Amino acid sequence: MTPQLLTILALLAMFVIATVLPINIGALAFVGAFLVGVLALGMDTDAILGGFPADLFLTLVGVTYLFAIAKNNGTIDLLVRAATRLVGGRVVAIPWIMFGISALLTGVGALSPAAVAIVAPIALGFAVKYRINPLLMGMMVIHGAQGGGFSPVSVYGATVNGIVADSGLAVSPLTLFLGNLVFNLCIALVLFVSLGGNRLVGARAQEFEAAGHAAARTGAAAVPASGADAVGGSVAVATGGPSGTSAAGAPADPPADGPAEASADGPAGGPVRFDQLATIAGIVVLGVLALGFGLDVGFVALSVTVVLALISPKAQKNALSQISWPTVLLITGMLTFVGVMESAGTIDYVGDAAASLGAPLLVALVLCYIGAVVSAFASSTAILGATIPLAIPFLMMGEISATGVIVALAVSSTIVDVSPFSTNGALVLANASGVDPDKFYRQILVYSAIVVLVGPMIAWGVLVVPGLL
Repeated sequence: MTPQLLTILALLAMFVIATVLPINIGALAFVGAFLVGVLALGMDTDAILGGFPADLFLTLVGVTYLFAIAKNNGTIDLLVRAATRLVGGRVVAIPWIMFGISALLTGVGALSPAAVAIVAPIALGFAVKYRINPLLMGMMVIHGAQGGGFSPVSVYGATVNGIVADSGLAVSPLTLFLGNLVFNLCIALVLFVSLGGNRLVGARAQEFEAAGHAAARTGAAAVPASGADAVGGSVAVATGGPSGTSAAGAPADPPADGPAEASADGPAGGPVRFDQLATIAGIVVLGVLALGFGLDVGFVALSVTVVLALISPKAQKNALSQISWPTVLLITGMLTFVGVMESAGTIDYVGDAAASLGAPLLVALVLCYIGAVVSAFASSTAILGATIPLAIPFLMMGEISATGVIVALAVSSTIVDVSPFSTNGALVLANASGVDPDKFYRQILVYSAIVVLVGPMIAWGVLVVPGLL
């Protein structure tokens, strides 16, 4: 067996094991890099660790550490409350506000599951309160989080941009970010129209709140005297209660990955504190220095984080434990194994195989579907770290648009996170109080199947095919 084929089989085995068993694929990748590198390729450990992405490790730790402090001191809750005030009583705007908040959170560096864990309970609470289709609200949150997920300071963005930059391809980080954002925005628009969002036009929040108060006095279901009808029919009863309250009025279990309420250091109400203002300023400084002046995102994020920790030591308590170490392990392990694949000549081998097909468009489509199918059950970040390096050799030949293929791979591998088997889809499903859980599960399952089947084809047709014509 050739070394190239051995590394490919090892990669496939990792995905199968990580899908069937609760084992971090990054840990498997480190072990695979060691075993394949030492036993099959005769590499020493220094050569294997040469593929360790130290700069990306620093970025992941710095950004997620900063986001943990922002969550601890109540800054995230402050931003969410400020954004929801923009609704101004217009129910039709609520789904878009949730989309925008999710996109903003991931755009400034939050992990997608973290953003969904924060926004989903609030959004689904609004869905019950204002009789909005819960599937619409849940998917708007996920597509919003994915829409902002490829900003240059985000985990997805840093991963893809780092791989592309190392390969020597000329793909603009801004193009990657905007291409993915527009694609998810278009999906959100289709969802909004198809799931009855247009029927919310003219409805006012005050009508539902008044109906909720009347229902509380009479014991009847909360149905507004005017405004939009219930959309989708999957809401059991609108209670008028906050997120985290079930349809029967009993408190629901808080989400495992972070409740919507602020922490003890960040109350849900009251005046804005100095440490919260400093956190907002720090996030702005991170964006300006990283995007405007090209400074290293990881070092800047850690610098801002240390300053915030000095300003408010309580806010950084337990913040290190909130860094998504499994994600850090996953990404660094996968990219270390990719380094071993490069040493084995696997990347060039796949590129030559693609060239021999004489159909770069077909190769791009196959990679898009591989990314979508695997990512629906496994980690999007892991599959991005595997498929993009495999695409680089045939992109270097210049027969097809590198920008279009990279953006299409990014979109295909992340829009499927609506799957109930992914972290984001599971978070939405877990936080849907006041909804028939079996029916909601089936709705999400059907929608995610449609996305897996159709999404990669659309991304390929819109982003890749025009680049060859």
